[in-house]
Amino acid sequence: MRALHVVTTYAQDAKTLELPWPFTGREDELELIRRSLTAGRHGIVVTGPAGFGKTRLVTEAVRGTDAARVTGTPESRGLPFAAFAHLLPESVSLHRAVRILSGVRLLVVDDAHLLDEASAALVHQLAVHGHTRLVVVAADGVPVPGAVSRLWTGELLPRLALEPLPREETAQLLARGAALEPLTVNRLHRVCGGDLRLMRELLGVLRESGPLTRVPDTDDWAWRGPVPVTATVREHAAALLDRPGPGERETLVRLAFAEPLPPHVDEVDLDVLERLEADGLIRVDDRGAVHLARPPHGPALRATAGRLRARRLARTPEQCRAALEAERDALVRGIEDMDVRGVSTPVGEWLAEEGAPVPAGYAAVRARYARLRGELREAAAWAREGLRWTPGDASCRAELARAAAQSGEATAPDEAAAHGEADGTSRGTAGDDVYARYEAVRLGTPERFERIEQIEQIEQIVERPPADGVFGRHADALARGDGPALDRAAEALEERGFLLFAAEAHAQAVRAHRDPRAARASRTRAVALARRCQGARTPALSGLVLGELTARQRQIVTLAATGLSNRQIAERLTLSVRTVGNHLYGAYTRLGAGDRDALPWLVELPVTESA
Repeated sequence: MRALHVVTTYAQDAKTLELPWPFTGREDELELIRRSLTAGRHGIVVTGPAGFGKTRLVTEAVRGTDAARVTGTPESRGLPFAAFAHLLPESVSLHRAVRILSGVRLLVVDDAHLLDEASAALVHQLAVHGHTRLVVVAADGVPVPGAVSRLWTGELLPRLALEPLPREETAQLLARGAALEPLTVNRLHRVCGGDLRLMRELLGVLRESGPLTRVPDTDDWAWRGPVPVTATVREHAAALLDRPGPGERETLVRLAFAEPLPPHVDEVDLDVLERLEADGLIRVDDRGAVHLARPPHGPALRATAGRLRARRLARTPEQCRAALEAERDALVRGIEDMDVRGVSTPVGEWLAEEGAPVPAGYAAVRARYARLRGELREAAAWAREGLRWTPGDASCRAELARAAAQSGEATAPDEAAAHGEADGTSRGTAGDDVYARYEAVRLGTPERFERIEQIEQIEQIVERPPADGVFGRHADALARGDGPALDRAAEALEERGFLLFAAEAHAQAVRAHRDPRAARASRTRAVALARRCQGARTPALSGLVLGELTARQRQIVTLAATGLSNRQIAERLTLSVRTVGNHLYGAYTRLGAGDRDALPWLVELPVTESA
């Protein structure tokens, strides 16, 4: 049976957790806000659900500027101009308040949904007059004063509606703290649904109360089992459990326990569903399956249910066996069709998260699919999950070794892994021969293959291009040294989900282009894709563009890529910290890199012998 949920409340305040939580990601949003504050612009409104990091984003965007700040609070909503008390006299009219604040060049209005009516009217009038640039932050899903909502509905200011932090940026954020294995990162990303406050709170409880366990043979930690019932989890559940309509609460709980296989519309009371859908609490997909609208709602409802209800409603792994087989078949079809775009696999994820046995055959296919997508750490995690329950499985061992090899983590993988002579997913499918020959081409280097042999392998693929010829076009362009054709092949590979292969094709185009501007564009795309491939280290990516740097820049960039700070680099090379910073800035400009996070993709690292 599925693990039962014991209701234990963890009453720790997330704001008091001493966890490293640096600002990470949101580069496009950051740039959009900064552009809104330039000449001729009047500001911007930033909206999003609670916990999405709106305030932190705006704080980073206005850092270094002379900005005044006001904040709405629940306690002061009945007091006129309460939010502006520190900027205005005690008794002031709206007209005079506008005149006083027109001299403020930049005003940040946080929690604008909590402003009193007079303060909201003041913000609106400041936007109308246009003398003060405004950055207004408001939460979604709660009542907002009409004067505030009219800022964007009346088109006085543009609106930036924050989406959840992408999975890649969530992984970067979590990597600054505990070393979490990819399946745990994925789970936190999915459970929290963009609520960084909830993520921080859960991570603190997981660390302190012991659910995190060490992954064998790694430095990573894994989370398996139920979601801890924290204050924020209860907060998410409260609004759902207090539903007044008949049958609504029971329907929501039933939907929560139906996951990972949500019921169809005809299996639940239609009147109840219509009311819940109207209030934005559920959604119905194209296949007629009913889902809870927000990711945190399911774990929150399950975590607050009692033991008897959990036993009555919870699915068991056995009940999901047919769906698991269907997931595996879908993954295999994608591999054979050379199309590894995202496939929904809720059953496999649920089994792993619950700590239930994951069949090795499923785990190996899932690992291979992830590896072909360029998700190398995730591929290794799925292979380990299969080996956890079936330690001797050759397919999982092969996938683990291949993922490690392409990450530069393994030096001598076993022969079965190196040559793909494992059973299960490593041979026997329709496209295995094509994949094997394609890997020999894309991973080939003069040290590993005689040039004539590599050309022969390319010609074999070109003569028999798979699917729509995406691999063949890549091989052909590589053989001809055609930069534009390599870029076109990379775009086709990316469209089919082969992010690592696409990154390699763009990187190969850098060396093939005669036009420096085209080479720089290819390099930028290669770096952006490689950053999504979870530590890939292959011949095409190694030493991507370091040849464009001076000897000193290469030296400093290489040290920075290992994690050394500017001060540590300065001490090692007997330079000033400012000199190190100047060299790094010059290197960033030449490489098209935005920060240190991109540097590991640009540094020459040893490449293993295995594909």
